[in-house]
Amino acid sequence: MNKPVVVSEETLTEPVVVSDVAPSAAKAAAGPAYIVLAGISFSHFLNDTMQSLIASVYPILKDTYALDFAQIGMITLAFQFTASLLQPVVGHYTDKKAQPYSLSIGMASTFFGLLLLSAAHQYLVILVAAALVGLGSAVFHPESARIARLASGGRYGFAQSVFQLGGSFGTSMGPVLAALIVVPFGQGSIAWFSSIAGLAILILWRIGRWYEPQITTKKMAPVHAQAGGPSSRRVAVALLVLVALLFSKQLYVSSLSSYYIFYLIDRFGVSTQTAQIYLFIFLAANAVGAFFGGPLGDRFGRKIVIWISILGALPFTLALPYAGLYASAVLSVVIGLIISSTTSSIIVFAQELVPHRFGMISGVFFGVAFGIGGLGAAVLGKLADHTSIAFVYQVCAYLPAIGLLAVFLPRLPQHKR
Repeated sequence: MNKPVVVSEETLTEPVVVSDVAPSAAKAAAGPAYIVLAGISFSHFLNDTMQSLIASVYPILKDTYALDFAQIGMITLAFQFTASLLQPVVGHYTDKKAQPYSLSIGMASTFFGLLLLSAAHQYLVILVAAALVGLGSAVFHPESARIARLASGGRYGFAQSVFQLGGSFGTSMGPVLAALIVVPFGQGSIAWFSSIAGLAILILWRIGRWYEPQITTKKMAPVHAQAGGPSSRRVAVALLVLVALLFSKQLYVSSLSSYYIFYLIDRFGVSTQTAQIYLFIFLAANAVGAFFGGPLGDRFGRKIVIWISILGALPFTLALPYAGLYASAVLSVVIGLIISSTTSSIIVFAQELVPHRFGMISGVFFGVAFGIGGLGAAVLGKLADHTSIAFVYQVCAYLPAIGLLAVFLPRLPQHKR
């Protein structure tokens, strides 16, 4: 399994497949593959740092434009639903014809979205800016996930975890940057972060130059079903189960990402900046958990990691609504470490179920994650307006119980590692 992985394409019209069989000519790419993996992870860090700014400046937007929680949820929906709707489309298209420079072009959408958000003075313009950032995410994730697998050397869970690590730490940086820069200097300071998008464009253009020959010089190997693998019916059931598991995980994380600041302010009376630091602690724990989940899946099997990571968080999510301020911080760390470790295993599990539609499956699952977060944020915001933020967290505490559905996942053939 420690062989280089080659993405190849037949006349650039057939589905692009990440093969487990490594031609000898690809061995030359084994050395720089990990450099590329680090580069795509760092780009994920930059991408998600910029995206996380949206949720982190919600208190500023709420106070400045007198928004209610439902309108805050709609901003999240505009951002995440755009990404959810387009990611599977992008993934399906790049399965047929890979676009090595699409990543840098998509990042330009994030660049302009941030500039527009910094200058927006109307609610509709804020929604458009959020949607542009979501468009950049839709282009970025499916193809960058393919590049991460290409650079994995066969350690798919590890590669997905490194890729997720960049995104998770990027997400955690948003609240800190908002507390240090946006809160003191105002909405206009968001424009400064467009320079991060400019850096990401340059890195992704270089990665595109490495990626291009990988998809144009080799003839695609035919795809065969794995011996002993699940039937097509079981594959369909397993994909639905994985979507449900991602639903439980992502909706809970979205509830904390979007409303944890308001929850801490409302219940404990802390300042906005202090609440943003607490949100950073939770998101940083998510990043650490996301990194370790993939290698654990490579070592012990993805199904067992999925079981433990979702159900294991349940006792702590049930306790969180009744904890004090400092206990809430400790519980949020434990929850973040446990529940985020499932992301890499869910995505790689789905990719292994349908290897001939790698881009589309990656787009669907990344898109579902964004879409569920956006739709859930809007619904939870409406619920918070009619009840309270505290009640929202009491309801969300039961979401990890959906992890029981993991019993319906098939056992996949194991490879030597």
